[in-house]
Amino acid sequence: MQTVYYSLMKKLLAVVAVVLLGILLGQAAVGQQEKPLKTSILDAHEGVTIGVEPWTTASRYKEKFSKKTPFAAGIVALRLSIRNDNDEAVKLNRPRIRLLVQLDSENKQELEAMTADDVADTVMLKQNGKDPTARRSPIPLPLPIGGGPKPERDKNWMDFQAACQNAGLPSSVIGAHSTMEGLVYFDLRGELDLLQTARLYVPDLEKMTSKQTILYFDIDFSRTN
Repeated sequence: MQTVYYSLMKKLLAVVAVVLLGILLGQAAVGQQEKPLKTSILDAHEGVTIGVEPWTTASRYKEKFSKKTPFAAGIVALRLSIRNDNDEAVKLNRPRIRLLVQLDSENKQELEAMTADDVADTVMLKQNGKDPTARRSPIPLPLPIGGGPKPERDKNWMDFQAACQNAGLPSSVIGAHSTMEGLVYFDLRGELDLLQTARLYVPDLEKMTSKQTILYFDIDFSRTN
């Protein structure tokens, strides 16, 4: 009788173990499929979700940059996470991304995203005509280099440019049911308070197979999630 009892208990424990394992595996699968975007601001429509995380502290850049960082020169990186839940790839026109900032009650400015070359020039070329210690207008107008010899894009410049490139959005195409992440750079001249009322404008998204245009994203930074 005791032998039968132990046999039944072993079978019961085996069944319970299998059931628990199935539950744990199911939860892990759901977690992988529905992994939330690690961002501060989210907007979504037509099967595309864009998350934005402004990098507003120097420590945040240590993840991607070992020594010099864009932040030290007043450049702010926005970490974008773009998730495509459609059954076809989506194409993004990266050069059209804009940051809209409110300078004062009557003055708005539309800032273009900087290329990796732009960021490297601003950070690494010390003779680029900019005074990093002065309080400057946030409007990133190109300033000519003085009459002296142009600073050279040396190995340090190339290494930093590569770091900026590698940390940026890796492609203009987001595959079906996939997520693309990377940094987009804007020269705010260190005026971080402008982000409080800024808006990120992401136009020109298109489904690659059907050629269907996706409505632009206008992401309000004053809205928290």
